Amino acid sequence: MSETSIKPVLTYGFARAEGIVAIESDGKMVLAYRPAATLEAKLEARRALGQPAQLLEVTPSEFENHAARVYAHADLSSSAEDAMDAPSDLNALASGLPRTSDLLDSQDDAPVIRLINGILQEAIRSRASDIHIEPYEKRLSVRFRIDGSLREMLSLPARLSSLLVSRVKVMAQLDIAKKRIPQDGRFSLNLGERAIDVRVSTLPARHGERLVMRVLEQDQSSLSLPELGMETEVLEAFQAALARPNGIILVTGPTGSGKTTTLYAALSQLNDGSRNILTVEDPVEYALDGIGQTQVNSQVGMTFSAGLRAILRQDPDVVMIGEIRDPETAEIAVQASLTGHLVLSTVHTNSAVAAIARLRDMGVEPFLLSSTITALVAQRLVRRLCNNCKTPYEPSSQEQAELGIHEAIGTFFKSNGCAQCQDIGYTGRLGIYEIVTLDDKLRAMIHDGASETDMAKYAFVSRKNLLASGADKVMAGETSAEEVLRVCKAKTAEDI
Repeated sequence: MSETSIKPVLTYGFARAEGIVAIESDGKMVLAYRPAATLEAKLEARRALGQPAQLLEVTPSEFENHAARVYAHADLSSSAEDAMDAPSDLNALASGLPRTSDLLDSQDDAPVIRLINGILQEAIRSRASDIHIEPYEKRLSVRFRIDGSLREMLSLPARLSSLLVSRVKVMAQLDIAKKRIPQDGRFSLNLGERAIDVRVSTLPARHGERLVMRVLEQDQSSLSLPELGMETEVLEAFQAALARPNGIILVTGPTGSGKTTTLYAALSQLNDGSRNILTVEDPVEYALDGIGQTQVNSQVGMTFSAGLRAILRQDPDVVMIGEIRDPETAEIAVQASLTGHLVLSTVHTNSAVAAIARLRDMGVEPFLLSSTITALVAQRLVRRLCNNCKTPYEPSSQEQAELGIHEAIGTFFKSNGCAQCQDIGYTGRLGIYEIVTLDDKLRAMIHDGASETDMAKYAFVSRKNLLASGADKVMAGETSAEEVLRVCKAKTAEDI
């Protein structure tokens, strides 16, 4: 039976409650129903359909598959007019939710759909990177991560948790019957001319399932390296490393510091049609045209190391590994570099030089590191001060010392808050970077097992580290000292 998707005729609530879904098969309408579906429900479904339809009994699992395909993207606006006409006041949408706790009420799904659409649209308008739906004993919290900080946008009755989570799981084609195991999925939507991918993750918790939606805007995948805001010195050194035919380039930093965006920008620069570029990622966040991207799937044995071994047999020129997180992947990455490939990857460390110590801890021999690594980049994202309300002030000598500034500086700026920035004091983010490129002296230090502190002191004699890069942004009035010190490790007097 060849099945095609159609615009849903029956409401999602009715389909779930009565166990009947309308599908199109071989050009004919079919009402697929669970064994427990009643005769009255079948007659009502035929009446709503308004045309002859074949009845087909299916197993519960087959019904779930049909329902997921039919309702996955139902009622999500795909046009600019529909998207922008939707109510933007989340509290108004929440007030329209059903007061009954009966999840099988067929009238419940319309206001829930409108609320979820409103949450997604408000998140996109607010430049939120993540949406958190968190159930507690007496309430359901909806929080947005905006510019790296979580902010509660809505508080709902706890009884609505299953309604919202089930609907999002259907959109992401997840199994709504499985509530005791984590699940991952994704779906796509349009807001006007903007293409959005939403990555969904569920996690069983004490009072229900926690749900996190990562909002990925496709426009951000086309960023070029100059658009990232790197200082000229860092950008030139990074581009010089990318121009080499082989070697390992590592981008380091904590989760959410923009490492993947930097790697994608680097791949976009290398993607000129003359190279075979392959990646292995967990997950694939953005689709890049002209680049072969492979998704890690540990459930079927597709790990980083297994994927890396496979793509090395695909005649690549450039290999991007989403993250080096185990000794096996690290060893294969080093071998790939030695055999003439340019390898790009990330490591979770606090500084650029710390990546060397991390790889040594994974068992990679120092002499291999010294001969393969070409550049190490560390980065952080700091919030940008709102230009409408930032307030100038005279910094204290202690504050300047914490930023590593010894000369007298006239003015710093701090956050204040206004209607334009929603009383946060910040709007948007900018990157701060440090880069280490290996010369003969540093290679010798790595080969001889020098300490991380000694390597850092040598590497940053003539280059700025993260703190110095952040201090420049503070002195330029782009961000606050508090923000830079929040994301950068504080330096001791000896380090300064």
